Amino acid sequence: MSTSASLTNKPIKTRFAPSPTGYLHVGGARTALYSWLFARHYGGEFVLRIEDTDLERSTPEAIEAIMDGMQWLNLAWDEGPYFQTKRFDRYNQVIDEMLEAGTAYRCYCSTERLNEMREAQMAANQKARYDGRCRFHEHNHTSDEPHVVRFKNPQDGSVIFDDIIRGEIEISNQEMDDLIIRRTDGSPTYNFCVVVDDFDMGITHVIRGEDHINNTPRQINILKAIGADVPLYGHVSMILGDDGKKLSKRHGAVSVMQYRYDGFLPEALLNYLVRLGWAHGDQEVFSVEEMKSLFTLEAVNKSASAFNTEKLLWLNHHYINHLPPERVAVQLDWHMQQMGYPLQAGPNLVELVKLLGDRCKTLKELAQSAHYFYQEFDAFDESVASKHLTTQAIEPLTLLRDKLESLADWLNEPIHSAIKATAEELGLGMGKVGMPLRVAVTSSGQSPAIDATVAAIGKTRTLARITKAIDYIKAKTA
Repeated sequence: MSTSASLTNKPIKTRFAPSPTGYLHVGGARTALYSWLFARHYGGEFVLRIEDTDLERSTPEAIEAIMDGMQWLNLAWDEGPYFQTKRFDRYNQVIDEMLEAGTAYRCYCSTERLNEMREAQMAANQKARYDGRCRFHEHNHTSDEPHVVRFKNPQDGSVIFDDIIRGEIEISNQEMDDLIIRRTDGSPTYNFCVVVDDFDMGITHVIRGEDHINNTPRQINILKAIGADVPLYGHVSMILGDDGKKLSKRHGAVSVMQYRYDGFLPEALLNYLVRLGWAHGDQEVFSVEEMKSLFTLEAVNKSASAFNTEKLLWLNHHYINHLPPERVAVQLDWHMQQMGYPLQAGPNLVELVKLLGDRCKTLKELAQSAHYFYQEFDAFDESVASKHLTTQAIEPLTLLRDKLESLADWLNEPIHSAIKATAEELGLGMGKVGMPLRVAVTSSGQSPAIDATVAAIGKTRTLARITKAIDYIKAKTA
């Protein structure tokens, strides 16, 4: 029976359900984004659920990392976070009802028997699967003997579902064995918890990675067994690295928060991730509002997508320069704090974004290149000082210092006029004045426009640094 029946009569509700066994990686973030956008596009709700039934591997640190990543990306959830470990009573209630209804049964097979069975099946080139022994013989045991509970999977027919991304998928019930839904220790298993959660939470659309395709037929059968509506499914393809292999740690930053540390804006990463498998014509740059308006699952590509770091850097540079500088400054502040800069000593961050944004692809690069606005430097960079801080620079630097000191307004235009007047009085090109000044105040051969740079550094520090440069030249030539 097909499960593609329309659910448009119900409010759209999606969920993102990570397992807290590690950080939030970019594949998970893209799945979360697609689920979030789908809900927002239809005015529905988005649920965050932490699937922490793997008690040995789940950690509080991983839960915190997932929450941090979602919050940094501004993927706000409407319900949750729900934790599966807090819902064990509910799962066991449903299992007991299934035992009573005959849709589940107790299995008393020992580990040794199961291992021998699988080895024999594999030796005969058969698919390793439970042979259903206790499905028919559980009455030979008592319920207080050690046992697991298995779902009584249908033995004939097929599960057919219309994957919104991939089209119709059909799996024969004979391909599936009777899944364990409760372990010997009484704890419910992953595939069962997911089903009860999706039912209880009213999930209408399940958007997740293609690695879950094999779980879907099992979950559909369990949903039908407990009398639940079957949601619609969309399975997103994997993300490949630049080299065409599955994205992993060897490709560098795969944790969402690592991208924050590396200086990316959340808007840039979201824009990049949405395009990593989805398109709207030839458009490359999308605001979050545009994503919500335009996103559909039907436009998601079922082929794997390749991660391209250069493309992400291009987008990040675009957003640094096209977002309101006030918004960029909020994200930049964290990087400036990491650098340990005394922010009160230099220009405000909004001005810094305007000054350096077009020169930097990441916020980390921007923060690193801003050091001369906030910190004094002990020595001049010899590679540029040897070229520009020479005896010929003493006269223009001295005259310029006097002109700058006499300025009543410390602004770009009067500073530019002072530099220009110095060059004209001495019969020099602007570069013969501007470059020694740049090296004197930044210890670098590169900076934004020199008048804007000097204005941002401030009058007192600019004059002191020019004096320091003149003294440096005199000491070097003495």
